[in-house]
Amino acid sequence: MFTVYVLYSSSFNKIYIGFTSNLEARVLSHNVLSVKGYTLKYRPWEIIHNEVFETKLAAMKREKELKSANGRKFIWSLIENKMK
Repeated sequence: MFTVYVLYSSSFNKIYIGFTSNLEARVLSHNVLSVKGYTLKYRPWEIIHNEVFETKLAAMKREKELKSANGRKFIWSLIENKMK
């Protein structure tokens, strides 16, 4: 199983989109363990959306969709609705 996830940093109003086979470990990496990379600068991160897929290929396809203009629009609408 693979999970496509969206992280949100409310401190910096940033999003991060990725996929993994171990969501718990990956979020821990983004928030605590990593010592380099994009997500390090914008901690803390919270999961605002996730979707589970049976294959890596399906997860990669959905990740790409979420990284498109329409996908980002969908994500920002989730964030706006959450803040209401």
